[in-house]
Amino acid sequence: MRGLGRRPAVEVAPGERVLAWTEATTGEVLAGTREALYLPGTRLAWEDVEAADWDRDTEEFRVVEVGHWGEPRAEHRYAIAEPRRLLELVRERVTASVLLVRHVPIEGRRGVRVIARRAAGGERAVRWIYEYDEGIDPDDPTVRLAAETALAAAQDEVGLMEPGI
Repeated sequence: MRGLGRRPAVEVAPGERVLAWTEATTGEVLAGTREALYLPGTRLAWEDVEAADWDRDTEEFRVVEVGHWGEPRAEHRYAIAEPRRLLELVRERVTASVLLVRHVPIEGRRGVRVIARRAAGGERAVRWIYEYDEGIDPDDPTVRLAAETALAAAQDEVGLMEPGI
């Protein structure tokens, strides 16, 4: 593995420390701290990362950002021979950022998920997100009411009355 014995050449925010890193085949460094994922030219707080995976066959590391329903999600792709500990850190930190997930059925099993994401240090407000199942129309007044009711119940449950989504 390239770069195994040296520190990564990536600048992180003051007070942050690199916990895991890897190098893309282009030589670019990807790194993770307790607070964020650092990609070339980009800092993503963990609560802004929806998912990440690495395909062993294609050696592609892919990161998908949290977005808004109906809009394309930003994706970052890098050729990486071995993610080393970075993939494990990404999964752990993304999971740790999820405060709450509630699924509310609307049509049979299909419905809406209300998701609360929090910053690692708690310095920012909780981010509330809706995720709609395939075939559920968020513009339908019944769906909108169910989503808003689920959001209010979730916020009440965790004691957070944050602004809506």
